[in-house]
Amino acid sequence: MRRLAAELRRLREAAGLSQEDVANQTGVNVATLYRIETGRAKPQPRTLNALLDTYGVTGPDREALILLQKDAGKRGWLDTSDSGLTEQYTAYINFEAEAREILNFETTFIPGLLQTPDYAREVIAGVLPTATEDDIQRRVDARLKRQELLSARDAPQLWAVIDEAALHRRVGGALVMRDQLRHLVAQARNPHITIQVIPFKAGAHPGMPGSFIILRFGKIAPDIVYIDSMGGDLFLEEEAELTRHNMVFEHLRAIALSPSDAVTLLTSLSEDQD
Repeated sequence: MRRLAAELRRLREAAGLSQEDVANQTGVNVATLYRIETGRAKPQPRTLNALLDTYGVTGPDREALILLQKDAGKRGWLDTSDSGLTEQYTAYINFEAEAREILNFETTFIPGLLQTPDYAREVIAGVLPTATEDDIQRRVDARLKRQELLSARDAPQLWAVIDEAALHRRVGGALVMRDQLRHLVAQARNPHITIQVIPFKAGAHPGMPGSFIILRFGKIAPDIVYIDSMGGDLFLEEEAELTRHNMVFEHLRAIALSPSDAVTLLTSLSEDQD
């Protein structure tokens, strides 16, 4: 539904039409069109055909969108083999690129958007011990490509909360970790990036069951919770799940070190690497 919504919105804008224009030409009211274009409602076949007629979509492109409409709303797991980039991970990258806010909690890793190339390579090689060099390089390249959005003019707001345990695990050895920690300090200076750390002394906390990412899209589309697990990539979109993960993230922000104290800790840990 999100893919269909994004494509229908793109087609309307490419045709130079406002939602009011489309409503006048098709009889689809503006409220319904808004819900369709934000992924909140699945268009009926008759409605979809009316929109595609208005946008002048024919041939294979039209068939592909009709197929999307039929598949919209279906739930299921896709292949999550270690070779190459999975379809779900590719979908996440596309969602991430459209997000206006990214709330990332990590228990054992440095957040992917904040990883250095050397750290990323060591993490991927360690997590996927049977991956080939090509597999590892493909994933490293994808991770570095993702990071480009942080330097874009319309970069999203990134709020990363990291469990202190991730800072002490020597991924790749002392030199790799020193560079990674220094990189976090440098990134924390960016006005659109906030980094906090949950110290060991905080004890048990609600994030201990696992890492997660909340993607917020503003008015463009509903929010998403993304979880990367051993069982595969999971997207949560139900209101109850969104509410629960937002509450957990707020709690984690509250018990974590302040951004300035987090930088102090990161600086200290980087100097302790030998």
